Amino acid sequence: MDVIDERLGIEALAYRVPEHANRLVWTLGGITAISFVLLVASGVVMVQFYAPIPEAANQSVRDLMTEVWGGGLVRGIHFWAAQAMYVTAALHLIRVFLTGSYKRPREGNWLIGVTLFGLTTLAIFTGTVLKWDQEGFEALGHNVEVGNLLGGVGLWFSPEMSGRISILIRLYGAHVVIIPGIILVLVILHLLLVKRHKMSPHPALRADASGEQASAAEPTEPFTRHLRRLAAFGVVLTGMVGMFAVLFPPGIGPSPVVGIEVSDPPWMFWWPFTLENWFGLSAILYGEIAFFLILASVPLVDRNPKRWWRERPVAMILGLLVLLIVVALTLLTAVTPAGQHL
Repeated sequence: MDVIDERLGIEALAYRVPEHANRLVWTLGGITAISFVLLVASGVVMVQFYAPIPEAANQSVRDLMTEVWGGGLVRGIHFWAAQAMYVTAALHLIRVFLTGSYKRPREGNWLIGVTLFGLTTLAIFTGTVLKWDQEGFEALGHNVEVGNLLGGVGLWFSPEMSGRISILIRLYGAHVVIIPGIILVLVILHLLLVKRHKMSPHPALRADASGEQASAAEPTEPFTRHLRRLAAFGVVLTGMVGMFAVLFPPGIGPSPVVGIEVSDPPWMFWWPFTLENWFGLSAILYGEIAFFLILASVPLVDRNPKRWWRERPVAMILGLLVLLIVVALTLLTAVTPAGQHL
């Protein structure tokens, strides 16, 4: 290890980790990163057999599942790792909000986290389209309509942007290159900022005059122990993803039929789907913009240095209100008849 460290400087990444940071709720960010690794690993296999052209896309996914040895399992891992990444990223944001870990000097890392959450959503959306079944085709239809609402800014979403090159190919490039590449860069920056500012202290610790919690009294452990703890959670996550891939393999619908709208989107998009049913297709665009603007404004609006949730009643009430609205809109999709929007 000394020989390796002398040449690669790995030791420069290490820092002391407070004891509370080894608990499950404080390692959700790392678990999200492990989900991303599973997605990349399974995605590398899947791209060898996927044809990103409308005439063959749906059948190539079917061939992967039926003709390629282990292909169905790999696709199942990819699907469930995406679910895990979305859920753990959302829970990580909620934990950071509850513990006030977005406050000075960590505002920048909160904004990076919100961006990563948005990119995760985009990755799931583009992956849905790539199946090229009825669900994916209708998702693409919404993509095109939202692009039209954006005018010139939405040119990238238009099928006419690149002439004879199918928009499916562009979305394929976004799914396998652009979005993962940006996520990787932001994750590295995210981790470097965590090292720069260290793990946020537990909010129950008393703050000093500057508003930063005093953490000298809390025991710390080597970074290597934190990594071992995170690796253990990663093994459990990998086992769960594999189990779900076997027990609940993701399906795929037939090739799409133009001119009908009969499918619901993936559950992550149910809440804007309800808004669309109520107010029309433009509600998807404005609802998503409002949601992410609210998330991005949190550290800019909440300047209170206190981090213990009991000392932040206004922030807690507003955060709970936003969460309840999203959950209620999501549940309403199950009882609200889908309208014709495309």
